[in-house]
Amino acid sequence: MSGVSSVNVTVPATTANLGPGFDCIGAALTLYNEFNFTRLEEGGLTIHVTGAEAERVQTDESNLLYQAFLKLYQYIEQTPPSVKMEIQLGVPLARGLGSSATAIVGGLIGANELAGTPLSVLQVMELAIAMEGHPDNVVPALLGGCRLAASSDTGWEICDVPWHQNVIPVVAIPDFELSTKEARRVLPTQVSRADAIFNTAHLGLLLRGLETGKREWLRAALQDRLHQPYRQALISGYDAVKAAAIAAGAYGMVISGAGPTLLALADTTQSQAVEMAMLTAWQEAGITAVVRSLCIDTQGASSFHEG
Repeated sequence: MSGVSSVNVTVPATTANLGPGFDCIGAALTLYNEFNFTRLEEGGLTIHVTGAEAERVQTDESNLLYQAFLKLYQYIEQTPPSVKMEIQLGVPLARGLGSSATAIVGGLIGANELAGTPLSVLQVMELAIAMEGHPDNVVPALLGGCRLAASSDTGWEICDVPWHQNVIPVVAIPDFELSTKEARRVLPTQVSRADAIFNTAHLGLLLRGLETGKREWLRAALQDRLHQPYRQALISGYDAVKAAAIAAGAYGMVISGAGPTLLALADTTQSQAVEMAMLTAWQEAGITAVVRSLCIDTQGASSFHEG
């Protein structure tokens, strides 16, 4: 048994897709969930949740954090210990900011630390992708930065995407939810060759636009034909918020993950104006929202332990 008795894990929120990078690109943001795992001598499982929406988090064995914790112990073929989990919520639930990815990554890291770190970061990442079903949120949540993930014959290849310091992510988080399941249900099962080519070209342009901060490239690059045209109708006020963001100087606006959070990219001189414009547009549509300019988290998940 490991000598570690308590582990603290911090995991950043993420924004996935960035327009044309559907299910393959995501970036870690400076918004966090914090998890503490304390080994118990007996008593099974205890989960305590604090923060906004805490009452909506399951506190039994169905909790996703605990499911990820169990998954790692199953993988290493060890009996999981009795554990107390404390969750401090800073990432809104079901809003397209990777709250489920924080739980998956947090649970796997917490278990790995309590078990004496038998798995490498790469192995933890592969377990996280298997649990989530796609890499776009869990990879940047674990590793930080902006990441492009591509499958290969031997697993996953992860590419660090340079993000220009003058490109500011502005998130507009409404007070309504949109489940990933519902957002996926509206997507077509097939797309045209023209739309596939369109997204391929725009993803390539996005990568260069993020690296250089070139306005014209980013304005064009954020367009998408694979998922956003079908999901827009699920988000009240989408058109008005997008028009307001662009009028205030944003390069463009996309749906963060499956939504309903909307993500605008702007330069450092215009991010505050974009914030105010997006907030006002949603207020005029009768929707309460929190709008914030964030930064790219470059560290990813972090942990420290006691004992």
